[in-house]
Amino acid sequence: MSGDARDYNNIDTRALIKFLFLKGKALKEIYAILIETLREHAPLHATVKNWVACFKRGDYSTCVVSRPGRPIKMTTPEITDHIHELILEDRCFSAKLIASKWA
Repeated sequence: MSGDARDYNNIDTRALIKFLFLKGKALKEIYAILIETLREHAPLHATVKNWVACFKRGDYSTCVVSRPGRPIKMTTPEITDHIHELILEDRCFSAKLIASKWA
């Protein structure tokens, strides 16, 4: 179904919010247009509010970028085997003690 509201993805929706924002529409107007256009597929009001706030700050990107923070945890067979051996040696090991032994 070409043109159906379900064909929209998040980037399309953000681009639409950006377009309406740049046309000078207020948050309430933008949300009303999205509800009218996308119906049950429209984003939540809080989501629209957050994106409008980003655009007001000058961040006009419609793509989600990775954020700095904790790295993705990775498990290797070596780590798993080593922890398994530590637990078999002494079942009273705590998570902190295992972490300090591994680090």
